[in-house]
Amino acid sequence: MIWIALVALSLLFFVVLGVRLFRKFMAMAKELGEAGERFSAFPAAAAPSADSAGVDGATAAGPGTEPAPGPGSAVFASPVQMGHDYRASKFARQEARRARRVQRKLDRGQPQRLHDIELG
Repeated sequence: MIWIALVALSLLFFVVLGVRLFRKFMAMAKELGEAGERFSAFPAAAAPSADSAGVDGATAAGPGTEPAPGPGSAVFASPVQMGHDYRASKFARQEARRARRVQRKLDRGQPQRLHDIELG
């Protein structure tokens, strides 16, 4: 008789544990779904308006510059496009460093490298 009571109590314990586990799982699945809906779409980047344009129609970043891509756009871009963007920005950084170096040497009265002044 005692064994029947112990088995019944253990079965009741497992049923209560199963119900509790199921309810926690369902709550977690609901939160996961809400998080997925919230993070599934990126916020739209604010496009520059006509009011923010300069006198000549150039944006604040300067004439001839493209708007910066939105966050997360690299995930959906092609590898060829990302490679091109990487090389273009690397070249722009190198040219900016070269221009700063030439200006710094010019200000100090130091001789320029032929490569820097594009004679070599």
